[in-house]
Amino acid sequence: MNKAAITLLLTVALPISAPTAALAQSAPIPAAQKAGFDRIHESDLRADLGLVVSDALQGRMSLQPGDDATVQWVAAEFAKAGLEPAATDASGAPSFLQAVPLVEYRPNAAANFLALSSGGTTRRWQAPHIMGGYRDDVEITAPLAFAGYGITAPGVGYDDYRGLDAKGKIVVVFEHEPQENDPASRFGGTGNTRYATNRVKALNAQAHGALAVVVMAEPNRKHPSNFDRVMRIGGSAKRTPPLPAQALVDDALHIPVITVDDETGTALLAASGQSPGALQAAIDKALVPQSRPLTGAQATLHLENTVRSRGVTWNVTGLLKGSDPTLAPETVIISAHHDHDGSSGPEIWHGADDNGSGTVGVVELARAFVANGVRPRRSILFTVFAAEERGLLGAYYMAAHPLRPLATTRAMINFDMIGRNEAPSDQTTGLIEIPADTTNRLNLIGAAYSPDYARTVAEANRSVGLVLDDRFDHENALNVFFRSDQFPFVLNNIPAFWFFTGFHPDYHHTTDTADKINYAKMTRILQLSYLSAWRFADGATPPAFVADPPGQR
Repeated sequence: MNKAAITLLLTVALPISAPTAALAQSAPIPAAQKAGFDRIHESDLRADLGLVVSDALQGRMSLQPGDDATVQWVAAEFAKAGLEPAATDASGAPSFLQAVPLVEYRPNAAANFLALSSGGTTRRWQAPHIMGGYRDDVEITAPLAFAGYGITAPGVGYDDYRGLDAKGKIVVVFEHEPQENDPASRFGGTGNTRYATNRVKALNAQAHGALAVVVMAEPNRKHPSNFDRVMRIGGSAKRTPPLPAQALVDDALHIPVITVDDETGTALLAASGQSPGALQAAIDKALVPQSRPLTGAQATLHLENTVRSRGVTWNVTGLLKGSDPTLAPETVIISAHHDHDGSSGPEIWHGADDNGSGTVGVVELARAFVANGVRPRRSILFTVFAAEERGLLGAYYMAAHPLRPLATTRAMINFDMIGRNEAPSDQTTGLIEIPADTTNRLNLIGAAYSPDYARTVAEANRSVGLVLDDRFDHENALNVFFRSDQFPFVLNNIPAFWFFTGFHPDYHHTTDTADKINYAKMTRILQLSYLSAWRFADGATPPAFVADPPGQR
């Protein structure tokens, strides 16, 4: 464990290195919360998960009938539990469903290309040298510019666009962020920050007038590229035909983003006068941007689709109103996502852990809070998001179209894979160390952005006795920080943690089935979540958000 991780543990008292036996429950359940705590039943989780992952629901692919049936089941359970509808339908009537309009498309890999014209010659690349697509058919021809890592971070004192005119250009950027292997980096040390994801970089390029973004892996990287990492997962990532892509109809991002391999990226940057490795090294050495126009270089990006259609999916959301008239307008969110990867012929991606476990967990907590009788002072919004597997689409939609003000949303607990024991897999081998015993271990992701939140969970854990782990906050190869529905809310400065039991060999495979769930552990995680949410919803001081977490000093 690096020193930054140890410092965090000492701050929030997460007993990561302690044996499970030393974590026996040492604090009684508060009397005002005990009825709800006792309402969390392992038998409910078994029964509900059996339904959600059944063959009849065909893997819950977004925009498919099995996922629509899951939506209706969650809404019915919210109503049965006694929550209030938090959304409205097209007529303005109260509803448990928030419509999320989507575009579904299949990129035409045989036709899509990126061409570079420079020095009187033209080179052209297609799949597998370029990856990705766009919801509309486009052809863009424009000058090229290099925009470093594509980051504008005022709180860190860094801006790749300082002095760069990107308007009307196609910009080339590196994946991830500067100095990612330096524990003292201003970009949060060795963990990913909000600036490291391609979506944030694309929105930044768009704000600077760019027409498209071309992403290449960092040339001096010490980990697999994002594309290589996804291919290591196998399973649905290698399906034939590939899974369709989806996008929000009214997405804030409206320029295309593609990824290129090292060979293509090197050719694109040839006009910079330096190798890609030298450009990265110069940035990383002292956080000095190396952005520049690629004079004399012009690119053409051609993207088209074989199929394009529109559809509607739904976020399912119900409200437990707070008991205090003054604090009830404030909100705590408890969330998960209901979709998975569907089916292909006779194969079904059941998604028991991902994310049947989170879906039934939110439903069980809704029952527990209502059954408790006594309510916390702030309101709790129970939400099961749509289309997470297609790019966190339901969560991005709600963040853009909030049902309750984001400015008074005080905390978020997001469940994504809370049902298994973490185990070595092709995705994680050589990239992160997995403890020998994970039967009682819960990973908390997001602590750097709210140490107050982490302390609250650690205090609640005295009544439950889980082993709490923050390893994923200190690695940068797996991109875990931006891979679930809490991330769009972190982008809106909301203290939001992902509760996660870790990867395993069945992740995104047809073998992610209900018989492999550790139901006793899942029950304890929900008990901890119940007590933590109570503290967020009832405490005098909600957790503070840290916009730019520092690295180790």
